[in-house]
Amino acid sequence: MKRAPILVVALALVTALAGTSAMAERIKDLAEVAGVRDNQLIGYGLVVGLDGTGDQTGQTPFTVQSLKAMLNRFGVRVPPDVNPQLKNVAAVTVNATLPPFAKTGQSLDVTVSTIGNAKSIRGGTLLMTPLQGADGQIYALAQGNLVVGGFGAATEDGNSISVNVPTAGRIPNGATVERAAPTTLGEGASIVLNLQRSDFTTAKRVADSINDLVGEGTAHPMDHTSVRVAAPLDASQRVGFISVIENIELTPADGPAKVIINSRTGTVVIGRHVRVSAAAVAHGRLSVSISRTPRVSQPAPLGEGETVVTRQTQIRVAEEDSRAFVFDPGVSLDELVRAINQVGAAPSDLVAILEGLKEAGALHADLIVI
Repeated sequence: MKRAPILVVALALVTALAGTSAMAERIKDLAEVAGVRDNQLIGYGLVVGLDGTGDQTGQTPFTVQSLKAMLNRFGVRVPPDVNPQLKNVAAVTVNATLPPFAKTGQSLDVTVSTIGNAKSIRGGTLLMTPLQGADGQIYALAQGNLVVGGFGAATEDGNSISVNVPTAGRIPNGATVERAAPTTLGEGASIVLNLQRSDFTTAKRVADSINDLVGEGTAHPMDHTSVRVAAPLDASQRVGFISVIENIELTPADGPAKVIINSRTGTVVIGRHVRVSAAAVAHGRLSVSISRTPRVSQPAPLGEGETVVTRQTQIRVAEEDSRAFVFDPGVSLDELVRAINQVGAAPSDLVAILEGLKEAGALHADLIVI
């Protein structure tokens, strides 16, 4: 006889969890394998072949210095006191992203941007530029013709027009990988999965899902971000093992209760776990308008007075009906939004109401203003 209430409670709990559970996601979409990452590359080079839109020599001495250094490497000696007046050369920075496991000979897309006062690099050609990583090592070489989406034009009287950004462009497949970036994926007897959004509950669920599929003791949560998973030592077997692991589906934990307010656009986003304690809110507006009406004061006929213009000031105060609503303890997100919408609150009013609830201790959520 005592088991019936317990069964009823259990069924109610299961029903509630089923109604509020989030959608299942793959581990591939929730976490990244430690050691598998992109690497940023950067270099300094010269763009040549411009139609008079390059750097102005008197204002960008580093362009001339770079050009002289390049010519010296090719055996062309330029006297130190000679400054070439060139307008078809521009000093640029070149950056690219080296994906994980990129091999020697593969191609990368590069982005080229001016650092001087060049007006446009449209139609230019990037000379061979070494691309370095954060460790100072050269990982790729870039060179090729630029693709620029914008253009600019100017007249002698100072008028100019510019469409998009003509001082930056791209070179598809413009760099060749010369060195592979180091990786720690094949080291040790395990791999580490790093969650994209740190959460203790999600980390435990990832470990439990892997253990249910592979075997107990395979995965161990290290903290609220990382999960260590025992993996095969053989490289080919490890690739297949990661392929199986990253396609496991699980339900991630819901995030903490938050209210996000964008102060620039007035956008308010309220999380599903936001709750409000017992509170009463009154919402209303007060408007004051002042108007002046000119009036002519005309004296009586044959009177001694003068005709003057007077102004009569009128002040009107209008106050909208102040609508009050009461929140019961444990109000849900749906009830909160419905109550605020009933009083016709604008986004700015909604922000004021939420801030007031937070100050009163009735809003159980983090109030974040971005």
